[in-house]
Amino acid sequence: MSQMTGLGRACVMLAVWGCAQGAHAQALATGMGTPAATQAVQPVSSTVAALPSVDTQVQPGETTGQSTIDELQRQIQAHALTEMRTSYNGSYGASLLFNVGDGTYFVALFQQKAFWRVIRTDNDTRAEAIYRDFSRQAERLATNELQAAKLASQKAQTDRQIAVTQARAQRLQTDLSIAREQQASVADRQREARSETVALQAQQAQLQSQLRALQQQVRSLERQTDAGLPAAR
Repeated sequence: MSQMTGLGRACVMLAVWGCAQGAHAQALATGMGTPAATQAVQPVSSTVAALPSVDTQVQPGETTGQSTIDELQRQIQAHALTEMRTSYNGSYGASLLFNVGDGTYFVALFQQKAFWRVIRTDNDTRAEAIYRDFSRQAERLATNELQAAKLASQKAQTDRQIAVTQARAQRLQTDLSIAREQQASVADRQREARSETVALQAQQAQLQSQLRALQQQVRSLERQTDAGLPAAR
C-alpha cells in the first residue's frame, strides 16, 4: 500500500512538471509571435483627420461590446487608415477607408460628427458597391437640407429686396408728402393773393370814385373862384 502511494505521487509530480513545461513553451511562443505580428502591419499615414469623430464613452443603458464604429474610430486615431474616397452632400457624407496593413476596407455613412453606419469588409468590390450605395443615401438624405439652404438663400434675397423696396416706398411717400404740403402751401398763397387782389381792386375802385368826386369839387371851386373874371383868351 505504501509502494502504490509513492508511485502515484511520482506520477502526479511528472504530470505537473509536464504541464508546467507545456505552459512555458506556449508562453514563449506567444511572446515571440506578438512582435512579429506587430511588425507585419505597419501604421499607414492617414488623411482622415477631417472625418467625424464619435464619442466612445459608454452611456447608461448601453452595451460595452466593441462595435465596428469603435474599431473604425480606433484605427482612425491610430492613423492606420488611408482615405480612398469621401463624398459630401450638405452635412451628410460617405467615406471609403482602407487599411493597407491587413487589406481591410471600412465604408462609413455619417452626418456632421456622427457615424451612422460602418461596414467592414475584405472584398474590394463589395466595399466599392457599399460606398456607392452610401453616397446615394447621403445624397438623398441631404435633399431636404440642401433645398432648405436654397430656400433660406432665396428668403434672404427676398428679404433684402423687400427692405430696398420698402425704403424706396418710404422715400417716395416722403417726397409725396412734401409735394402735397408744398401744394397746399401754394394753394393757400394763391387764395391769399386772390383775396388781396379783390381787396385792392375794391380799394382802387373806392379811391377812383373818391378821386373823381374831388376832381369835380375842384372844378366847381375853380368855377366859383373864376366867376366875374374875364375869360382867358
